Amino acid sequence: MSEIIQRFEPGTLWTTVKNRTTQAIERGAIQTIPTHSELVEEGGVNFLIRIISSLVRKAQAQLEQQPIAVATPTTQNPFLPYDPDLFVTDISDTHLCLLNKFNVLEHHILMVTRSFQEQEALLTRSDFEALLLCLREYEGLGFYNSGEAAGASQRHKHLQMVPLPLTAEVPQVPIESLLRTARFEAARGVVHNLPFLHVITRMNPQWIDSSGEGAQDMLQQYLDMLRSVGLSGPETGGDTMRPRPYNLLVTRQWMFLVPRSRECFEGISVNALGFAGGFLVRDEEQSNLLKKIGPMTALQHVAMSPNSASARC
Repeated sequence: MSEIIQRFEPGTLWTTVKNRTTQAIERGAIQTIPTHSELVEEGGVNFLIRIISSLVRKAQAQLEQQPIAVATPTTQNPFLPYDPDLFVTDISDTHLCLLNKFNVLEHHILMVTRSFQEQEALLTRSDFEALLLCLREYEGLGFYNSGEAAGASQRHKHLQMVPLPLTAEVPQVPIESLLRTARFEAARGVVHNLPFLHVITRMNPQWIDSSGEGAQDMLQQYLDMLRSVGLSGPETGGDTMRPRPYNLLVTRQWMFLVPRSRECFEGISVNALGFAGGFLVRDEEQSNLLKKIGPMTALQHVAMSPNSASARC
């Protein structure tokens, strides 16, 4: 198995991300969305709810634009060509690293394919190579929104990563407190207390260090995970088969996959970070609604029933 051709100097990515972020802010290339946050405990998870600043909402209303919290696909491709002020580094021969222009979490990066590929296409070995190269550099939460109903806002294939922890108040990933209770059969596990269809697998520490072999093993596990929840795929990854929408979350310890049924709950947009335990809401009214109904209930409504796998969703 061939090794990954890494296009940046090992051990430099985190410093480069921070330096490029500072430059992008100075040049106005990043438009950070100011928020304040609240923690809501439900089912053993401290969910993080971020509420968009009232000043931002006022500015949006004056511009008569759609709410920032609801991302919608556009026909314009921001990655071809990309804004050079958002460029971080070349990752590999197939992927480059960009800063997220509209970020809520600091140092939010995108791993973007150099050529156009559909966001709904299956992930490939080269996608996992790029993700592994970034996870090797610093501890983060990688994620993929496959399809509009999963929270994808751009058609051009891109994975994303934010550094951990998500906030000083919550260690690592909020949902991790439940993921640790997963019961495994062979390589795949499920969490009894999660009221929606999902599958989790453990990351092998050697995957991060073994370059190409690790990416190939991750790809196979990913394809097995898709099949286990009814999103069947071919034996190897490719860009032609498009499963139904799902979210994939990846840390150095685990991969977590959740099939999706819809993108919003009561006007609250949910992407992969929702299943990590983090929500972005437009205002206090949405926050109060989420707290009243419960974040886990919201996730249940945008995911699929635990019995859906047998129906081959």
